[in-house]
Amino acid sequence: MHTRLYRNGALEKEGFPIADVSDYVGDPGSTVWFDLCSPTPEDLGVIGEELGLHELAVEDVLTDHQRPKVDIYDNHLFITVYGVHFEEDRLDPVEVNIFVTPNALVTIRGSDHFDIGEVVRRWDAASRLAGHGVMFLLHGLLDYVVDTQFDLVQELDAEAEALEESLFEEGVHDARELQRTMYVLRKNATGLRKIALPMREVIGTLLRRDQELVADPVMAPYYEDVHDHVLRTAEWVESVRDMLANARETRLAQQGFRLNEIMKRVTSWAAIIAVPTMITGFYGQNVPYPGEGESWGFWMSTVLVALASVALYAAFKKRDWL
Repeated sequence: MHTRLYRNGALEKEGFPIADVSDYVGDPGSTVWFDLCSPTPEDLGVIGEELGLHELAVEDVLTDHQRPKVDIYDNHLFITVYGVHFEEDRLDPVEVNIFVTPNALVTIRGSDHFDIGEVVRRWDAASRLAGHGVMFLLHGLLDYVVDTQFDLVQELDAEAEALEESLFEEGVHDARELQRTMYVLRKNATGLRKIALPMREVIGTLLRRDQELVADPVMAPYYEDVHDHVLRTAEWVESVRDMLANARETRLAQQGFRLNEIMKRVTSWAAIIAVPTMITGFYGQNVPYPGEGESWGFWMSTVLVALASVALYAAFKKRDWL
């Protein structure tokens, strides 16, 4: 069981059944956390009744693909964020819904791909702040979510830069592989943008001084730090998207340039072939012509073909058409 009980800033108990939570939430000096992974509607209904959760918030948990947000109710907050997870090189975010009451934090994960164990390790590493109750727990969770998003945008930026440099490397590119890499990067950057940009509003709402549930001057600087990371992530992901858009335009320009080069060369060779064809066709007429039936007529046509071909080749080469 992912459950914890803090009392007076110290971890007192963990791993107890969720059914025992109701015994602790009534104590103002206690802070309770418990985690659910893909719970049933019945489980959510029981928890909603025990903690007095709003029915609309419980309904949102049962509805997939919520936008990252903060909903404010009379006695609790409802927060939706997304963790980073990859499935076959594709970003597959994990929805995490959070209920925040004055002395309880409830996390509901869409799947076990969200590493809740890393969140617990962060709490243990910063146990000196455990006396700040729910806001301490919420900070550790949001800090982990934002850090994983920040790490991802760094990786995408490095991959985008490598892609840009590869466009100008000498040698023949595997066009299909390059196109696939560009597509996957753009798709992952777009997916990250959808879950990272709304985090500015989420953290900004929590930092509002009129929120009694999260009013804690000691924890405020830590949330400001998370907010700074959110802004950097949002700006960086936009930069990566612009970089990938430029790479795509560069690739299209290169393809257009290469196509023009190919067409220019094909047209030039067609012109070189057309002149000998014209000369030999002239000498193949069924009417009298100079040199008909004479050996010098054959040699004259051969010389004309050779001279015309060489002249055209030299002219095209001088203009860089070949």
